Amino acid sequence: MVAVASMQRSSVGQVFAAKPAARRVAASRRVLAQAASTSVKRADVPLELEEIGLPMNTFGPKNPFTGKVVSVETITGAKATGEVCHIIIQTDKKIPFVEGQSYGVIPPGTKINSKGKEVPHGTRLYSIASTRYGDSFDGMTASLCVRRAVYVDPETGKEDPAKKGICSNFLCDAKPGQEITMTGPTGKVLLLPEDPNAVVICVATGTGIAPFRTFWRRMFMENIPGYKFTGLFWMFMGVANSDNKLYDDEMQALAAAYPDQFRLDYALSREQKNVRGGKMYIQDKVEEYADEVFDLLNNGAYIYFCGLKGMMPGILEMLERVAKSKGIDYAEWFEGLKHKNQVRVEVY
Repeated sequence: MVAVASMQRSSVGQVFAAKPAARRVAASRRVLAQAASTSVKRADVPLELEEIGLPMNTFGPKNPFTGKVVSVETITGAKATGEVCHIIIQTDKKIPFVEGQSYGVIPPGTKINSKGKEVPHGTRLYSIASTRYGDSFDGMTASLCVRRAVYVDPETGKEDPAKKGICSNFLCDAKPGQEITMTGPTGKVLLLPEDPNAVVICVATGTGIAPFRTFWRRMFMENIPGYKFTGLFWMFMGVANSDNKLYDDEMQALAAAYPDQFRLDYALSREQKNVRGGKMYIQDKVEEYADEVFDLLNNGAYIYFCGLKGMMPGILEMLERVAKSKGIDYAEWFEGLKHKNQVRVEVY
């Protein structure tokens, strides 16, 4: 079966909408982290972090790591359907990770469990949104991409503060210097291919873009003598509207600087129509390039999926429909991709 990691998130199992941002950034919605410009210069990095192997659960709930917030910035616009924050955390190289992994965050406070006992809140997993070197390229920080979750009663349309996402609100409301209780790193599904000449197709919805940001920064923004990416990176990103785009300035700069290696396509469900006249969802955008995507996969490309688990049925149905239109035995074809580890899925 496809390698799938189901991650406990603060928004799982509830009808969440996003709270309007309390603080808005400038129109460019720049990230406080160093953003790419159209002339991208690769940053030197502390290469000792190339020797860390694959760290796994270095810290756990019983022996957590304490990080400190450096900054919290809203990176969605005024008309976004939800607020997403980019959070930079000081780690001082003490909880190292590799690109594609996740951290756990344990929010402060307690809850009453099913047995009526007061216990600490559980760990929430968040895909890390920076490379091992952090947004400042010195390895001293790591970044998270977090959507603020609130519960809206579907009948009344009103917010219920008692049911808001505990961890996401804690993180989005955090102030510089505030301590964050962390676990991890964890995850081995969304790791980069070892081949630096690989074709890497990434399909994300919302904050599922976080691990893929680590990919493109490692590929194009860092000077790593032992890793020179010579392949193709293709990002498919699905969000509701243009104000929901995440890290767009960074991606546009890279697409301009590396037009033969960096491709970017958006599915904006509330602004675009698919070929059938309906809303443009992520599977519809991928289908527009079905011939090319299938050719790349048949020649060894890797395809990654990350986001809400609801994205996968539509994508799999689309792949099966396209395969049949090409006279391909879908089950055999897809099983072959999985067997060669070309399909990598992490949904929540």
